[in-house]
Amino acid sequence: MIIDLIVQGEDIATPDLKVLHALSEAHGIEKITSVKHQAFRLANANPDTRAVVAAHCDKSHLDFAFMPAAKKFSAIGLIAMDMDSTLITIECIDEIADFTGKKAEVAAITASAMRGEIDWPESLRQRVSLLAGLDESVLQRVYDERLKLSPGSDVLIAAAKKYGIKLLLVSGGFTFFTERLKARLDIDYAFSNVLEIINGKLTGKVIGPLCDADAKARHLRETAARLSLKAENCIAIGDGANDMKMMAAAGLSIAYHAKQVVQAQASVAINVLGLNAVPALFV
Repeated sequence: MIIDLIVQGEDIATPDLKVLHALSEAHGIEKITSVKHQAFRLANANPDTRAVVAAHCDKSHLDFAFMPAAKKFSAIGLIAMDMDSTLITIECIDEIADFTGKKAEVAAITASAMRGEIDWPESLRQRVSLLAGLDESVLQRVYDERLKLSPGSDVLIAAAKKYGIKLLLVSGGFTFFTERLKARLDIDYAFSNVLEIINGKLTGKVIGPLCDADAKARHLRETAARLSLKAENCIAIGDGANDMKMMAAAGLSIAYHAKQVVQAQASVAINVLGLNAVPALFV
């Protein structure tokens, strides 16, 4: 199988390209013109050079990926994405907690869970319990005032729509946000957790089955099966430890500005650019 090295960045210096061409033992450089940022395909590269390529790209603030030369975006049928810190820039539960004065406490638990240091379902219950008594109107304020889409999300979604690729949003967050994003962005499927609200107040509990790591992976597999897709036709994008099982169930896994434990197991890591880097990985 012929493998190409894809190099992407806001500004790629010619000396960096030459160094990466040599380091990767590639046999040519082609500019990728279908994107607005800078991207280059270094043809017929040696994937065994990943370590030295990664070190140089890290130093030069560039994203890279070793990709099969013949892999086409049109061959993808499903893209599964995490929500918090992936499709959007915030962790919704941390921002909700800010209205209780407990953001730092909740954010610390969130970060630990995303690194895989503590049990994720237990971490969710701990964090949600700290929201008890909060007025449900706070959820709308977080959506209106703080929720922002990740850079390049519009490019990725437009490219997916162009090629008829289905979009699946699977989140350890809350349906209040996933359902609104599903409608707003014309996402095909969305699964998340349900906050219990009684008399207009959060009770500090979630109801129904949790959308945890196992559930995320199951939703990807079941959606792919419904669409008659193989794993190789699926992409999974996430940033935290609870995304890793879902990412392992996809043919291509992308760690997006992710924790190190996630990057270590992903096919590709995007650390510099936004989600607009995803379509450029393909022919």
